[in-house]
Amino acid sequence: MAEDYLWYAGIPFPATLYKTEDIKAAHEQFVVKDKDIITVTYPKSGTNWMIEIPCLILSKGDTEWIHSVPIWERSPWIELEWGSKIIRDMKEGPRLLTSNLPIQLFPKSFITYKAKVIYIIRNPKDVLVSGYYFYRQSKIMINIVATQNDVI
Repeated sequence: MAEDYLWYAGIPFPATLYKTEDIKAAHEQFVVKDKDIITVTYPKSGTNWMIEIPCLILSKGDTEWIHSVPIWERSPWIELEWGSKIIRDMKEGPRLLTSNLPIQLFPKSFITYKAKVIYIIRNPKDVLVSGYYFYRQSKIMINIVATQNDVI
């Protein structure tokens, strides 16, 4: 169980998603811009639901962009390697970004810019229930894929 987590600054992160150098880069090197809109949540707190709202506002209610571009490309996570790559390629204008980083690991550059933050708080009991079923389903899927790869 402990090997499933990467510990950074005393905080556990799922080792399958996060790398120490990516969290450090997000905290120390990521540059926030004035027009950025950052959705900040604790995992399993309704992040994806919330991302859809600013996406619809920016597209003036046109769902074509939402249906044609995956959510992780419309609002990439700043602390993940693949999210950083997407952010580097983003055009000018308001960037929709997402983060699950706690305040002490949030990009230092945020203090000096006028970016907007949407902070989501959800009932902790609901977060635990949602996380339980999500991670249980994830482990089932990982086991199925691993079993299929062993057969192949």
